[in-house]
Amino acid sequence: MMNTPRPHDLLWLTDSDALEEVSEEWVASQWRPRLPVVVRRDVSRDARIPVGVRGMRRDQRAAGWVNVVKVKRIVSPEFLASRDLLVKSPFISLPPVQGAVQLALRDWPWVWGITGSVGYALATEVPVLHAESDLDLLIRCPARVERDALLAWQQVTSQLLCRADTQIETPQGAFALAEWLRDGRVLLKTNGGPQIVTDPWALKG
Repeated sequence: MMNTPRPHDLLWLTDSDALEEVSEEWVASQWRPRLPVVVRRDVSRDARIPVGVRGMRRDQRAAGWVNVVKVKRIVSPEFLASRDLLVKSPFISLPPVQGAVQLALRDWPWVWGITGSVGYALATEVPVLHAESDLDLLIRCPARVERDALLAWQQVTSQLLCRADTQIETPQGAFALAEWLRDGRVLLKTNGGPQIVTDPWALKG
């Protein structure tokens, strides 16, 4: 049985008609079912999943919806952080992938994954990343994690050969780790919209 898609998961769809409510004209010429869409954060409606479509240009992003029955494959960010997958990637020589390999060589007390352009390239082998690309990371934190533990992760990622940005995923939503470590308050992205909070696990401002 297929898992329920979560934000940042990549979805492959059954056919070109599976995408609904996409208004940007470039999507029709650039997107095909062999390319995945990414689950975005929104309120699900009538068994439909909110998704985003990536174009070849950085500014080409489109929002849409997909019926769950039209999903034939799901790839999670944590799957893309597999050491075996990373070392076999055609992009292994690029700093963002090298940085991901360095993280994969360590044991961490949580599940983490790769999102953004690096994750998309790892999953599709489409060359949407380059030597200066950011490494976008996701840590799954269903339960509260001590600040010092996350600070240790941040110290390691700050020493990689590329810029790395980490999002922490809680049951309430997601927040930027760097912002939380710096300010003690964060913009928590929830399905119902963003909220400023001091405790991302309790959803209290």
